[in-house]
Amino acid sequence: MSEALVKPLRAVRSRTYASAAGAGVLLALPFYLDRFWLQAGLFAMAAAIGAIGINLLTGATGQLSMGHAFFLAVGAYGYCVFAADGGDGLTGLGLPTWLAAVLAVLVAGVAGGLFSPISGRLSGAYLGIATLALVFIGQHVMFNAHGLTGGANGRDVPPLSLFGLTFDDRELLVAAVPFGSAEKLWYAGLVLLAAGALFARGVLRGRPGRAMNAIRDHRIAAGVLGVPVARHRATVFVLSSMYAGLAGVLLALVFQRTVPDYFGITLSLEYLAMIVIGGLGSVSGAVAGAVFVSLLPQLLTRYSDALPLVSAPGTGGIAPGEASRYLYGAAVVLVVLFLPGGLVGTAVRRRGTTHPREER
Repeated sequence: MSEALVKPLRAVRSRTYASAAGAGVLLALPFYLDRFWLQAGLFAMAAAIGAIGINLLTGATGQLSMGHAFFLAVGAYGYCVFAADGGDGLTGLGLPTWLAAVLAVLVAGVAGGLFSPISGRLSGAYLGIATLALVFIGQHVMFNAHGLTGGANGRDVPPLSLFGLTFDDRELLVAAVPFGSAEKLWYAGLVLLAAGALFARGVLRGRPGRAMNAIRDHRIAAGVLGVPVARHRATVFVLSSMYAGLAGVLLALVFQRTVPDYFGITLSLEYLAMIVIGGLGSVSGAVAGAVFVSLLPQLLTRYSDALPLVSAPGTGGIAPGEASRYLYGAAVVLVVLFLPGGLVGTAVRRRGTTHPREER
C-alpha cells in the first residue's frame, strides 16, 4: 500500500482510538468526580449544544446573531410551562417531562421561524441589531409575565423523567456509587451533545453545508449559482434556534431554577466568544470554545483564594465572573490577531492535515 494511503488511514485510526478513549473517560467520570465538577461539565455540555447552533448560523452561513440568549430562554421557560403542574400558582400544563422537553425545543424553532423572514433578508450588522432586539423583548417578557416566568424570582424547574428514571436528587445506587441529579443528567447531556454534534457535522459535510459556506463566502455568487439564499438563511436560523432551545432545556434542568437575569445580552456575547475562540464553522471548534468560556468562571470561583487579584464577590477584589470576562475577551482578541482559524483550526494546521473539514 502506498505511503499516500497509509498516512490517512493511520490518522483515521488514531482519531478513532482517541475518540473511544475520550468516550470511555467521559462515561466513567460520574463515578469519581464530585457534584461541583459534574455541574461544571453539564454547563459546558449545554453551552456546547448552543454554540454548535450559533456556529451553524454565524460560522458556517455568515449570519451575525446577537439574540441567541432569547432562544435559550424560550427553551428553558417553555420546558417549565409544559412540564409544571401549576401547583406553585404559575402556568403549567402538566405534560410528561420528556414531551415537555421536545415541545420546548420545537417552540424555540417556531420562534426562530417567526423571525426567519427577517433573517432571510438581512445580513451583517443589520441582522445583529435586529436579533439584539429579541433579547430586550425577551427580558421585558420574562420580568413582567409573572404567570409564565415567575418574574424576577424565576420559577422552579420540574425534574426530567424518562423511561421510569427521574433525574432528581433522590439517590440511585450504581456499582455502590450514589447517583444524584448531576450524575444522572451527565449521561443525558452526553447523549444530547453527541447527537447534536453528529447531526451538525452531517449538515456541514453535505449539500446544505456547501450551500451555507457559499452564502457566507459570496452571497451574490451563491444566488447566481442557483442557491436559494433567503430560504437557506431562514432554515439555518430555525435550526440554530432549536439548538439554543435544547441548550436552554438542559441548562434549566441543571440549574433547577430559571431566572431572567441569566438570559441577557452577556450570554449572547459569550456564545459569540465561544465560536470565535474555538473556530468559526467547526463543530469541534464550537465545543472547544464552549468548554473554555463556560468552565473559566467556575474554575476562577473554585480557586479564587489561590489566585492573585481574584476574590469572592463583595470582598473588594475582582469577582471571578468579571475576571473570566476579561480573560476570554483577551482570548478573542488574541485569536483574531494570531489564530484566525481558532483553537481547532490551529491544531489542524499543526498536524498538517490536508482536509481540515474532515477534522471538524
